[in-house]
Order: sequence, then C-alpha cells, then structure tokens
Amino acid sequence: MLFCGFTLNAQISTVTLSGKVVDVTTTEAISYAKVVLYKSDDSTMVAGSLSNDEGRFELKGIKPNNYYIKISFIGFKPIQQSVFVGDLSEFLDLSVFEMESSEATLNTVVIEGKQDDVGGKMDKKTFDVDENISQGGGSVLQVMKNLPGITIQDGKVELRGDENVIILIDGQQSGLTGFGNQSGLENIPASSIERIEIINNPSSKFDVNGSAGIINIILKKENRDGFNGKIGLSGGLGALWIKKESLPTIRPQYQFTPKINPSLSLNYRKNKVNVFLQADYLYKESLYKNDFITRTYGDTAVINQQTVRNRNTGYLTTKAGLDWNINDKNTFTIYGQYGREKIIDNGDQPFFDAETGDRIRLWRFLEDEVKTTIVGSANYLHKFEQAGHQYSMSLNYTFHREDEKYFFDNILPTYTGYDAFKLLSDEQVIDFKFDYTKPLKHGRFETGLNMRRRGIPTNMEFIPGLNSPLDTNAGGWANYYETIPAVYGNYVFQSKKFEAELGVRLEYAAIEYKVNPDHSTYKSDGYNYFQPFPNLRLGYRINDKNKLSVFYNRRVNRPNEVDIRIFPKYDDAEIIKVGNPALRPQFTDAFELGYKLNLKKGYFYSAVYHRITNGTISRISSTVGGSTLIYAVFQNADKSSNSGIEVVFSHDPAKWFSFNINANAYLNQIDAFEVNNSYPVENSFTVAAQSAFSGNGKLNTMFHFKKDWDVQLSAVYLAPDIIPQGKIDARFSLDLGIRKAIQKGKGELFFNVTDILNTMNIKQEVVGEGFGYTSENYYETQVFRLGYSYKF
Repeated sequence: MLFCGFTLNAQISTVTLSGKVVDVTTTEAISYAKVVLYKSDDSTMVAGSLSNDEGRFELKGIKPNNYYIKISFIGFKPIQQSVFVGDLSEFLDLSVFEMESSEATLNTVVIEGKQDDVGGKMDKKTFDVDENISQGGGSVLQVMKNLPGITIQDGKVELRGDENVIILIDGQQSGLTGFGNQSGLENIPASSIERIEIINNPSSKFDVNGSAGIINIILKKENRDGFNGKIGLSGGLGALWIKKESLPTIRPQYQFTPKINPSLSLNYRKNKVNVFLQADYLYKESLYKNDFITRTYGDTAVINQQTVRNRNTGYLTTKAGLDWNINDKNTFTIYGQYGREKIIDNGDQPFFDAETGDRIRLWRFLEDEVKTTIVGSANYLHKFEQAGHQYSMSLNYTFHREDEKYFFDNILPTYTGYDAFKLLSDEQVIDFKFDYTKPLKHGRFETGLNMRRRGIPTNMEFIPGLNSPLDTNAGGWANYYETIPAVYGNYVFQSKKFEAELGVRLEYAAIEYKVNPDHSTYKSDGYNYFQPFPNLRLGYRINDKNKLSVFYNRRVNRPNEVDIRIFPKYDDAEIIKVGNPALRPQFTDAFELGYKLNLKKGYFYSAVYHRITNGTISRISSTVGGSTLIYAVFQNADKSSNSGIEVVFSHDPAKWFSFNINANAYLNQIDAFEVNNSYPVENSFTVAAQSAFSGNGKLNTMFHFKKDWDVQLSAVYLAPDIIPQGKIDARFSLDLGIRKAIQKGKGELFFNVTDILNTMNIKQEVVGEGFGYTSENYYETQVFRLGYSYKF
C-alpha cells in the first residue's frame, strides 16, 4: 500500500487560451480589440489582453473552470461567449471571433462546458523524488520500490506484475537505461532525478514497445534567472548484521558496506540563453547476492549450494547543455550526456553433497565490467502565431559500450581449472523524431514520425583452463541491427460531460541478427512486421467529483539484443543462461476501467485492468541427458494473461499528518506450452499451465512537525507470485526517513533507514523436467544513510 509525499497527478494545472478577432464583413483582422475573461459564477475578472496586428490574442495561466469571455472594440458590437476550460490540454484554440459593426445585430456563438474537477486522464501518475525521504541518497531503483503497482524482482521493475516496462529518460529511450531493457537502474543516483512518471496507458505518441507501460524518469534541470544551483552529499552503511552464516570454506560476505553520493547542479540563465549542468557520482559496496540453494536431480542427488556476490560499483553521470531562445517563436536546445559505470564482483559458489556434507566443487569468480554511455541531442521547437500550435524536431545519438571480463577458478578435489571469457559490445543508436500539435476548440490534434537505426556488434572470446566447462565453440561474433520507422496520429476531445482520445501508431520493424558462420548451434536470423497499434480512451464526468475512464491499448514487446544473444553466460556454475535468435515479438491487448473521486483533502483512485498476450516471452529452464547443468533459454510460450485491480487512497487529515495507501491485486496466468531448445543440443519439452493470485500493498505516512521537521514511514508488502516454472514467496519491508530544513530553507539534512527490520529476503521454487531447486536470497537490503544539500 502506498506512500505519502507522492501524488497522483495527470492533470493540466493551467491553460493558455488563444483566438483571433476579425471583421465579419471584410474578414480583416481587428487590432487592439479588448479581450477579457471572467469567472462564470461570480463575474470576477481573471485575465485580459489586446489583439495584435494580426488580430490574435493569448490569455495565459488560466485554471480549469467555467468562464465567459468579452470582446469589444470601438465601432463594433461587443461579443460575449461562455468558455469551458478543461484539464486535458495546455492550449485551447477558441478559433475566430467575428465582430459586426455596431449597426448590426450580433449573433452570439455559445461555447458550453463545465470544469471537470476530477481532472486528469488517469493514464499517468507523477511522483516527486525529493519527497521520498526514506529513499534519499539511494538509487532510482530503490525509489521505485515505493511507487504504486511497482515491484522489484532481480533488479528489474515489474509494473502490475509484468516486467515488460520501457524506461525513458526525459521522454526518450537512452543508453543509460537501455533500449528496450532496464539496465543501470540500480546505480543511477536518485539525487539526479526530479520526478518519475508511471504511464500505464501510453498514447500513440510513445513507442509501442513495452506491454506493461512506460516509466519516464525526468532529470533535474534548473531554469531560474541568473546563476543558481544545488550541491549535495550523502553517505551510508549497509549489511551491519549477517542475515545468514555462509557455508564453510568460502570467503566472507561483505559487511559494513560504505555508500557515498556527491551531487552538483548548476544553472546560468541570462537574456536568451540558459546553460545547465547536472553531475552525480554514486559509489557503493554491497552484498549484491547471498543465495542459498538446494538442488534435486530426479530421485537421487541432492546438492546444497551458496552463491555469494560481493559488489563494488562506481557510477558517474553528467549532463550539460544550453537552451537558446532565438526569438518568441523559435527555441534550440543542445545537450550532451556521459555515464560511466564500473562494476567489480568477487564471489564464491560452493557445492556440497547434502547427504555426506562433502564439498564437491568450488566456483570462485571475479567479474570486471565497465559500461560507458555517451549521448548527444539537438532539439528545435517552432511556435506558430496561435498559442500551442507548434512543431518540434529532435536528433539523438547514443553510444553504449559494454566491456566485460570474467575470471573464475573451478576448484575440484583433484584439480583446479583457471577459466575466463571476455565480451565486448558497442551499441550505436540514431533517433530522429518530429512532432506536430494543433490546438482545437475542444482539444487538440497531434501527429508525428519517428525513425530509429540501431546496431550492436558483439564479440565473445572464451579462454579455457584445465578440463574447462566452457563451451568454447559457442564464442565468436554476432551483430544485431534494428530499423524501426513509425508514424502516429492522436486526437483529443473534451466537452461538458465527455472526453475522448483516439490514436493509432503505424510501425514497421526490421530486425537482422548476423551470426558467425562457425557458431556451433545458431545461424543468422531475423524478422520484420508492419502493424497498427491503436489506443483509445473514453472519459465520462459523472459530476464535479466523480469521473470514469475506459482505456484500450495494443502494444508489443520486441526481444532485446541480450534476449537473443547467442553466447552462454556463466554467472552461475550450474545454470547457463543463453539467448535465442529464433525469439519473436509478443503482442499484447490491454483494457482498463478507471475511476477517480476527488475529496476535499485527498482523492480515491481505482482501476480494473486486463492484459492478453500472445507469444509470451519467458526464460525457460531445462536439462540435457547425462548432465546436471541447467540451461535457461528465452522462448516464446503460448498465451498469458494478467488481470487485476489497483486502488490508491490519499488523505490529509491534518496539516501535520498525511498518508497514502496503495493496493494492487492481480491474477497471472500462463497457458501450457511445448518448446524446442536448440542449445546445447536439440531437445523438446512441455511446460504445464500456471496461475497465481498475487499483488502488493504499500503504505506511506508523512508527519510535519514544528521547526521544519518531516518524518516519513513507508511499508511495502509483496504477496507470493508465479515465475516461469515456479513461484516466489511473500516479502515485506519497512523504511524510515527524517528530514530537517536549515539555513532559512536553503539547506537540508536527512537521515533514513531502508528495511528497518531486515526482513526483505527472496525465496523461490523452480520445478523442471528431471530437476528442481529452492533458493532463498539473504542479500543486502538494510542501509543507513545521512545526507546534506544546499541551494544557492
């Protein structure tokens, strides 16, 4: 159940009205006509303006409500019309006002409507990261665990029980988080983030990849006049206590792991130019994994195993650029972004005979990985005379290098093998985007196009030792290429009782995967499709406080390059992960019914949803005769579905206390299916149907005490759920955050503790043909942090 300090916020707070005044007889523009807007209920004047030389006018900063507008000019009959200002569009075009000379009788045109107090399209929820005190100083992934409908599983974000979530940075896919995947989230500092948007039902403006929806991370950027900025520093310690003692004969688990996060934000704005810089560094040591596993093979062998992974991470991210307001109609923005992530993993993985207690083998490893990301972006915005009538163009280039070296000692009773492999992957992406918006009387029309070209050449080199378990014939090179053009159109309408949004995105995708001809198993492969992806939203305003919305979306999950990557990955000595070039996209139809009630001091929101997926992508585990190795390979299963309900209740009972509760319950179902594995040899097997009722609950409370003290207490409960071929048990954590404003509000101190009770362990069970295993991961979850920031 949720948290406080976060708000459900998808509505427009202020609107710009525009129009044009002309002579009805000559159709010539009328300059300097007086335009005044009044509230309908008490005739209070809200805003006023004069028409320019072209007869155009603008009224800015208008809050959603009921109004009437008066237009007057000497020698012409005054005009008075009703105006309804909704909360779905930032700009409304009141069109042309035709004035007749004072000798004629005015025919009044009435624009009817009434403010929808419920507000918002209920397709998006927005959360201010700075208000999440209990996760301050951590990563963006840690912040997300408190957001409604989100669970974190194996470092990945699941939204309403589905991990197929697309992560955006400032509205665009980025190498910092991966194109189509979720890399790097656990290391991006929360201090660099301004807010996070959860978009469950994206419109056609967005890429259709990601069946569960989109999470948009908005980076901080100052734009105040003059020179200003913010500095911050936080530090912490984790793993203060050992949750579970290690098995004998292995190196110690990490304890008293340090964390440090300095951050800097600078901005200089003068006249037409705004220059900005954001820089963050996050260094942390952590007990990344401490997994205790019991494996069973048939009715005979039982193996006890532990995997300890001690991790050191250093992550630097910087963003710098400038905004150039060329004139009132044209703006140009250019920026560059750099990220470097250095990961060192040291670990041991012992295997013991459960009956005798003898150690069978020890796998001791060192992983040295560097990820480098460089982003360059140029954006141009042109505004027409009519407010809100505009088009924008952007060109983005991304370079992302993955340089991984993996060394391990394979220690057996009679010998020791020293093995290694190296992987180098250079990803380059060019994105072009064009968007056009035209305000209308009761909404707006949007259209645009996107073009992406992406290439990922990858090379894997295996360096075997004595009696090596490595499949050295599976190395070599493989190159991935992706070309995806798309066009879209989207229409938004809002009236007194009804509102609608209808759009469609036409997308063509051509995927090529070229494989080294000498590869032992896989050959070159690929696919293409051309398909429409419609979206529909219908809203009905019951009264001033109650509103219903219905959604439909069709979306796709395109396999990412790592999903089809042909090289076996030896993170675990007994579980070999391999991609599958024959993997194909999965297509999802999503339906949702949403309801929101605005209260005097809060709101109640609920949604019922259902998703149907064909060609479900899952990692399926199997064994090969005569071997105890488990091969986990991505496959297209048959149909799956996800049905559930989400509820959010936010209330401020008093000035000093507020709370927010979120509950999400869903039914996950996966139909039975049969698949063929190509690696390491041809083998077929079946997987039985699975279903499970699961969900999560989040509670967040916020206390505002005297002398600028704030205290936040957050609780998260995750119910049992299904995973491919198995299930995962329930989990629970409790977080605490304390904040104190100092230095006349310019400075801030905070202290927080994540997982106060040290209860967030992950227990899983997997059953396959001829094998099964249970695991419980006692990884580091409890961290104490202290931080300070200062605005200038």
